[in-house]
Amino acid sequence: MFKGWADFSAVTGAFRNRNFAIYTTGNIFSHTGLWVQRLAVGWLSWTLTESAFWVAAVAFADLFPVVVLGPFGGVLADRIDRLKVVVFCQSLSVVQSLLLFGFVFFDAITIELLFALALFQGAVGGFNQPARQSLIPSLVKKEDLTSAVAINSIIFNVARFIGPAIAGVVIAAYGLAPAFAINAVSYLCVIFALLIMKLPPREAPTGRQLTILGDMLLGYRYTMRHATIGPLILLSLAMSLLVRPMNELLPAATELIFAAGAGGLAMLTAARGVGATLAGLVLAKRHNIDGLAARVVFSALLSVISVIGFIATEFLWVGVLALVVFGYAMTSSGVGTMTMIQVKVDNRVRGRVLSFNGLINRGVPALGGVAMGWVADRAGLYWPLAVGAGLCFVVFLVAARWERRTRPEAHAAGD
Repeated sequence: MFKGWADFSAVTGAFRNRNFAIYTTGNIFSHTGLWVQRLAVGWLSWTLTESAFWVAAVAFADLFPVVVLGPFGGVLADRIDRLKVVVFCQSLSVVQSLLLFGFVFFDAITIELLFALALFQGAVGGFNQPARQSLIPSLVKKEDLTSAVAINSIIFNVARFIGPAIAGVVIAAYGLAPAFAINAVSYLCVIFALLIMKLPPREAPTGRQLTILGDMLLGYRYTMRHATIGPLILLSLAMSLLVRPMNELLPAATELIFAAGAGGLAMLTAARGVGATLAGLVLAKRHNIDGLAARVVFSALLSVISVIGFIATEFLWVGVLALVVFGYAMTSSGVGTMTMIQVKVDNRVRGRVLSFNGLINRGVPALGGVAMGWVADRAGLYWPLAVGAGLCFVVFLVAARWERRTRPEAHAAGD
């Protein structure tokens, strides 16, 4: 009865692709270093100012450029060699980490400098993310693509545990500067991995060259008119606005609902990571996209159940279980949608479509969190979370009808 759960042939199949194995090894170091630096930046912004505003402002500086520049990055990824774009962006990230190391080591860092360097890194990310995600289909055989996308998610979520743990030990023992040096080395690891990969030559773009804004508009129209990608993007948008903001509100929810303090927040954060990792493992075992659209739609229902369970009681253990389900639902939705896009999108607009998906996944939850936080300050935390879950349930009902109606088209290998 456990044969299905123990069958990880799809995972081993993905790693038999030389380029993917090299790329993934580099990603292990890169994602771990990223989370080391994220924790260090947050702690540095607090120690410099002891201001919650500046902590939020520095985090916003890292996010906002991706939202603004991501679509331009998508156009760039569709116009020129994606591998060169990623290598160049990773090189700029090395420079940013080394600057942080130098300023901190020589005690010359200020909050304004930290804000500027976070803004710079956010801008680099806006161009890096679409190109990096667009690389994945060229690293594996088509039958291994579903597993490859899920494996990337697993690595990111495992790094979410390992990176902060390393950062905590390093900062406590040696101070903040070495944390930034670790991230610089991690970028060098992924650059080395990218340079030793052997990719087939990319087909040159054909047809009349549009303006940058024209290319962006073409990518947007393609996304919204696509029979499968368009509805899944809209579902992701709804979930990002209505239920994913619970991530941003988790520190407040930990205290207001469970009165659990920092220890409770750590437990809830870990529970969310456990659920995300489980979802990644389940999806990594898939050989194809059969039934994947249905799984994405069902994740919306799971997210509603998890949010309602989270706010329905003051028992912390119930909240922990709810966050496991929440992490599972969010990763099932995110990885499932990403996989469907990667399999079904026309390669000529891959970067632009992925940039729109990335914009939704990074920018919209932050917007929803701000809106729900504003309501929570005036009406309590239960109401915005409950209303968001209720509206998401309505979206799920609509999406379920769409999925049943278009099931044969959604299972097709490509368009």
